[in-house]
Amino acid sequence: MPRDALLTQDELDFIRTMQHNPQLNERDVTSSLLVNGGSQIRDLLTRLAANEQVTLQANFENQRMTFPLHLVEDEFHAMHLRLGVPSIYEDGPKIRPWRLVLEEAVALENIKGQPEPLWVHEVSCKGVLLQNRSRAKPPKQFALWFSPSGYERISLRGTFERETARGLLAYHLSQNDEDETERLRQYILQQHRLTHPAMHI
Repeated sequence: MPRDALLTQDELDFIRTMQHNPQLNERDVTSSLLVNGGSQIRDLLTRLAANEQVTLQANFENQRMTFPLHLVEDEFHAMHLRLGVPSIYEDGPKIRPWRLVLEEAVALENIKGQPEPLWVHEVSCKGVLLQNRSRAKPPKQFALWFSPSGYERISLRGTFERETARGLLAYHLSQNDEDETERLRQYILQQHRLTHPAMHI
């Protein structure tokens, strides 16, 4: 490579790799929303999104996805509607959040990353089914970390609701941090894409 070259060969190879990575070149279709329906509809949606919680709902077979609409300002100070990460529900006798059944149970961890005796078998955006692998009585409440393989760990706060017929413990999740809630929804959405690819084409 010539002495006056701006980039090394390694840097050029890295840039080429980034350009040809299909995942990096895919546009996130859930991040922005173009409303074509006249200024009255746009103005109404903008006013509603600014003052109330507005959602967009999609039904597919026996599942329902509810996308929150957020009002965001771009670098030119123009306001746009943006789709948030959806909540996924299952229809049936009772509508309930879609549960991700883990192939292998994952131990919840304490703040130091050490495993606790509570193991996650199923998780949704509203609750979790745990197995207690200790002889101690399960806690009425917990605040621990969920660390699925390949993902950044997510803080979970749960309150005991009941024991299932299978002997698992059902906890209702009540997240204090909006970022943690969004990360849990994002994780569940990614797993839903893998489980139901036809819905995400």
